[in-house]
Amino acid sequence: MSYETVIWEQSGGVGRLTLNRPDSLNAWTAEFGEELKQVVEGEAADDSVRAVLVTGAGRGFSSGADLKAGFDPHPDDGKPDVKKELHGVYHPVIAGIRRLPKPVVAAVNGPAVGIGASLAFACDLVLAAESAYFGLAFVNIGLMPDGGSTLFVPAAVGKARAFQMALLGERVSAKQALEWGLVNYVYPDDRLTGEAGALVERLAAGPTRSYAGSKQALNQMIYPNMDEQLDLEAELQHTLARTDDFVEGVSAFVEKRPPAFSGA
Repeated sequence: MSYETVIWEQSGGVGRLTLNRPDSLNAWTAEFGEELKQVVEGEAADDSVRAVLVTGAGRGFSSGADLKAGFDPHPDDGKPDVKKELHGVYHPVIAGIRRLPKPVVAAVNGPAVGIGASLAFACDLVLAAESAYFGLAFVNIGLMPDGGSTLFVPAAVGKARAFQMALLGERVSAKQALEWGLVNYVYPDDRLTGEAGALVERLAAGPTRSYAGSKQALNQMIYPNMDEQLDLEAELQHTLARTDDFVEGVSAFVEKRPPAFSGA
């Protein structure tokens, strides 16, 4: 199938999913999310695919939601229908990756921010270029982490660092992410593609059912309440998208100025 915002390629047992909106640092729109979902639930789930690699085209992995594109309005109040987008687009991608009975590797080639960071953290193994960085930048526009980050991040880094990332929204360098346990490997930028390719080829040649069993058991141990947590994120985020702070945060982002939050 041909896609507009993602690229799917399969070679033998390896499937390669490239986020392909490079002009926007692969920011998420409704179409982008829908195509990601189609790949995760369709091509990537095919039994002929034994391992999946996810990476970004251009200079980044994913900069998060495309705020300039906006959100569909809720029919009741005309405000952003964030809950619909999370349930309909984002969550099937995130949960789908966790439930794929095969290894999924992220090759983070640049910024992974917001839902882009969540997507990377949802993968089983994460490789990062030295120049890459991660950030739960939701707070900068008056929102909270979503896409499963309130699940994946504390499981990886613990309480203190999870709160630091969520409340401060600061960049976490690739080196720091490795030290904190957010990623598995960091490579010089010019080696990332080759190292990621070698790893996913190794996994594709391995014992697929063993990987599937390990993934199912580890999911149950580490993320037993994934669906409930995603639902909670959606409810809280939907409420936050109706605040004055969210309106101010988005306006400030678009206008490239510091936000003036009021707490309302």
